[in-house]
Amino acid sequence: MSVPAKLAMTVDVLTVGPEESVSKVARKMSEKRVSAVPVVDEDGRLLGILSEGDLMRHYSADHQSKRAKFLDQLSEGQKLSKEFLDTIRLDMLSAKDLMSKSVISATPDTPLSAIVDLMLKHKVKRVAIVTDGKLVGLVSRADLMRRIVESPDDVLDYIVNPN
Repeated sequence: MSVPAKLAMTVDVLTVGPEESVSKVARKMSEKRVSAVPVVDEDGRLLGILSEGDLMRHYSADHQSKRAKFLDQLSEGQKLSKEFLDTIRLDMLSAKDLMSKSVISATPDTPLSAIVDLMLKHKVKRVAIVTDGKLVGLVSRADLMRRIVESPDDVLDYIVNPN
């Protein structure tokens, strides 16, 4: 698949800002039926990616148990104030607090075969496509599957002539 990423990437990508609340981000992801969103600054520079997995991790029993132990140690047996507890609620966190900062990225001219290799090597479901640090698109596994369905000859050509 020597087809460049720019011919398969999604360009109309839902993004969020680093200061958006986790609850607002989760609502947007649910409404748009996406499993992850790039986090970008006001200039469109990619800062990270926030996935369903990143969100779910903080609601896991293990994480909640560790959080409860920490709060118990912090309070030293005293009742913590409602105001303090309200400020540390999980839904008060922002995208920057939970996002994955190490984002796997490529350029618009990166061949799709290299994108597949990146996904497999790094065990990710999507690769950010950037130009000069700015997000220009996203290639997901679904984008790759669409490309295979739409252009099976490209795939066959790659299998027969991989270089």
